[in-house]
Amino acid sequence: MSKISIVVPVYYNSDTLELLYQDMKKKILGKIGDYEIVFVDDGSEDNSWEVMNKIKAMDENVVCVRLSKNFGEHAALLAGLSVCTGDCAVTKQADLQEDSNLILEMYESWKRGNKVVLAIRESRDENPVKKFFAGCYYWLVRKTINKDMPQGGCDCYLVDRQVIKVLELMDEKNSSLTLQVMWVGFKTEKIYYHRLDREVGKSRWTLRKKLKLVVDSMMSFTAFPIHFIATLGVLFAIGSIIGIIMVIWEKLTVGTPILGYASIMCVVLFGFGLMFITLAVLGEYIWRTLAESRRRPPFIIDTVVRNDMSEVDK
Repeated sequence: MSKISIVVPVYYNSDTLELLYQDMKKKILGKIGDYEIVFVDDGSEDNSWEVMNKIKAMDENVVCVRLSKNFGEHAALLAGLSVCTGDCAVTKQADLQEDSNLILEMYESWKRGNKVVLAIRESRDENPVKKFFAGCYYWLVRKTINKDMPQGGCDCYLVDRQVIKVLELMDEKNSSLTLQVMWVGFKTEKIYYHRLDREVGKSRWTLRKKLKLVVDSMMSFTAFPIHFIATLGVLFAIGSIIGIIMVIWEKLTVGTPILGYASIMCVVLFGFGLMFITLAVLGEYIWRTLAESRRRPPFIIDTVVRNDMSEVDK
């Protein structure tokens, strides 16, 4: 008999965890057979850990994992996948914005032989500004990284045990787990759903984290930044050569004096700015290479609480 693991990253979600569990219990837990729910506390400083253990006391199929500090959602999901024991695993956000019935649909898709099942946001109730910038990110991903990225994006997915092993072998830091899941291939199906607006709790998905995701995605899966800067450099070089020829030609044919200190300084300063941007992009690549060469783990598990053991320190 197959077993499914539900991996839930937790970061300041003490106010939604019990609601999430009750929603899953009401809608799916009695229908999916053998299961486990893996809650991963990603360094929360509220009482999320206590709430997780409270839920565990009610359900022996719950596994509580606590990381040593906040490593980010990418690392928390990897930690949950490394601990889970199911034949497949599905990621589930703790913010109550995804209908729990979606897990049933994804599980049935896996039973039909699909090793990767992507839950695509067909529509969403969130505010227009948030939807606009999310759409910009997914458009950028489609144009530069993966043309198969859905227009609405996807943060929820089911992966087979074979896919989990591949993700663990990749062992990448400063990356996008969603793009990794799409990159590995295997037989894939897409399921569409409507994303609800957040009604309980406060989102910790800050602008800084969003910008980091954009940079991590670009640096980890495409050489577009390098190619773009190289192309820009070539265009500026050609433009400068044409400008020099035109100035010299006008001097020789018309006699126009070569003046324009202000305009020259503007061009020089712009050129210096462009060079610093180039160095910054190269620095990002170099820093990521250094981070990978250090071989530091993407996450550190502090404690795992299972049904067959009271508490295990990793």
